[in-house]
Amino acid sequence: MNNGLKSKNMTDLDLCYTPAVDLARKMRAKELSPVEVVGNALARIEDVDPALNCYCFTYPDEALTRAREIEAAIQRGDDVGPLAGVPVAIKDLTPTAGKRTTLGSYAFEHNVPDHDATVVERLLGAGAILVGKTTTPEFAFAGFTESPLWGITRNPWNTGHTPGGSSGGSGAAVSAGTVPFAEGSDMGGSVRIPAAECGIVGLKPSLGRIPQDILPSVFDNISHLGPLARTVADAALFLNIAHGPDDRDILSLPGHLDLDRPFDRDLSGLRLAFSPNLGFYRVDDDIMANTRTALEALRDRGAVVEEVDLQWTEEVNQAWDTLWQVFMAAYFGHLLDEWRNKFDPSIVRLIEQGNAVSAVDYKRIEIIRTRQWRDLAHIFADHHALIVPTMSKTAPPVEDKDKPAPRAGADGLTDFRTMTMPFNMVPQSPVLAVPSGFAGNGLPTSVSIVGRRFDDTGVLRIGAALEAALGWPAHRPPL
Repeated sequence: MNNGLKSKNMTDLDLCYTPAVDLARKMRAKELSPVEVVGNALARIEDVDPALNCYCFTYPDEALTRAREIEAAIQRGDDVGPLAGVPVAIKDLTPTAGKRTTLGSYAFEHNVPDHDATVVERLLGAGAILVGKTTTPEFAFAGFTESPLWGITRNPWNTGHTPGGSSGGSGAAVSAGTVPFAEGSDMGGSVRIPAAECGIVGLKPSLGRIPQDILPSVFDNISHLGPLARTVADAALFLNIAHGPDDRDILSLPGHLDLDRPFDRDLSGLRLAFSPNLGFYRVDDDIMANTRTALEALRDRGAVVEEVDLQWTEEVNQAWDTLWQVFMAAYFGHLLDEWRNKFDPSIVRLIEQGNAVSAVDYKRIEIIRTRQWRDLAHIFADHHALIVPTMSKTAPPVEDKDKPAPRAGADGLTDFRTMTMPFNMVPQSPVLAVPSGFAGNGLPTSVSIVGRRFDDTGVLRIGAALEAALGWPAHRPPL
């Protein structure tokens, strides 16, 4: 057993890439030491974080102390939790008691919450060990992870490219093997974008599946918390621990999912719809080719897959842009006068745009969302799920920036990569992003499985079948 950190050339990469499901089982069976697992995770952070900048805080002494406590409890035969000894990372947007939570902003540089968010409370209560907080763009506003406070976070597959955002720190941390899973938040794709661009799994659960109590309002209806993981089984394990009702979130869903058993990977009897472009995107050829390979894998598993004509237009993304502007103005606009000069300029622009939106125009967005949902509901009437590319392009260089949703030309949206925002507009549908292969530039690609309302189990089952068919978890970034 190892009671300290390993040096760079002693880090056990096989252990780094062992799924949480297996780590937890082996530690409970006394086949692995929690101290060894956590020490190895901390050593891996030391190895890769100078190149990636995916952690803003780490807690080596505290994490190793907790690992020793859990190891002693296992040796005594105590009833330890289902995640006992598993290292986990939490996004620097999510409150952690007694630990700085900066939201990537100078305005919160010294903020120390006095409580854990519900999702943190549940993960740590199940025995997971917090090894660090992961970077986010300021107020989680962007599909790139760069903040005034913490700088640029980079992609493990190619450090010249972004890991996506806004949970890019969590995505890079998982992809690089520092933790088997990490927590993220998703208001417009902030779990699924880094999952796609880092070659891992990301779940936007149904609205309310995991209690969302990290915002000033518990009535927000585009916001989700969810896992970034290297395998579908680990994403399901995270969800199994974190989901369930709690009065701290009035929108949290009652009941519990049955996620304790392996998923049936035979998809016979399932009818799946496929939209190549949501009606208005131009998807890169490599991504489309890998998406069609994924569709064939699903057919080989027994599913019937049919292409559908989804009649959405760019008005969906433009409506989301307006929601996002108002979101930023409502939750952070009161900080503008004091912190304008230290805010990311895009934050200033979003807040000012949000302040200019009328209440009537804001309410009319519900009409767009209603049309959007009716189109999707029509597909779900005779299909169990919808398959779409997660992104229209691979991860761009870190120097690029997010752009406002543009107008589509004759060939669709050719300069916009994020196909995730429309599904925050219909938030009761869970969406699971799963790796689909590599593009010609060596960067990962991804498909998303969009489920019927509240069918989180269904998208995980389809994702598990696809993952098994494609064999993606065997791939590791070169870092």
